[in-house]
Amino acid sequence: MQANDVRALKSAAIPTIVVGLVVVVAAALLAGGAGALGAAIGVALVAVFFTIGLAAVTWAGRVSPQMMMLAAVLGYLVKVILLMVLLSAFREATAFSPRALGWSVVLCTITWTIGEVRAFLKLKMLYVDPSAEVPGQGRRT
Repeated sequence: MQANDVRALKSAAIPTIVVGLVVVVAAALLAGGAGALGAAIGVALVAVFFTIGLAAVTWAGRVSPQMMMLAAVLGYLVKVILLMVLLSAFREATAFSPRALGWSVVLCTITWTIGEVRAFLKLKMLYVDPSAEVPGQGRRT
């Protein structure tokens, strides 16, 4: 990962962990150990899914900008589908609180997304390659 990608990961992961800890404590107070376990599972799911997604987008960005966009869109689609499948599969779970799991996934996803957007807005990236060749005009100087 490049420095910008690590910065984006830290900007998203740190607030998500903080919010996740608050959600785990709140779930423990409201629903006991089962609530805390459900919330902790939700935090872990979001952290793993979104870290893998950022790594995939970073890798695709090295291939081409088009691949980066494709990886971002497909990664988002896969994450949403997997989270929906997991939430529906564990709807009747008794070992942990599915409600706490759901709320922690929602809150941590929102936090991660805000952190990632904030990080990318703060990046100082060139939108145009200054050393690129212009077709029919040779190299720009």
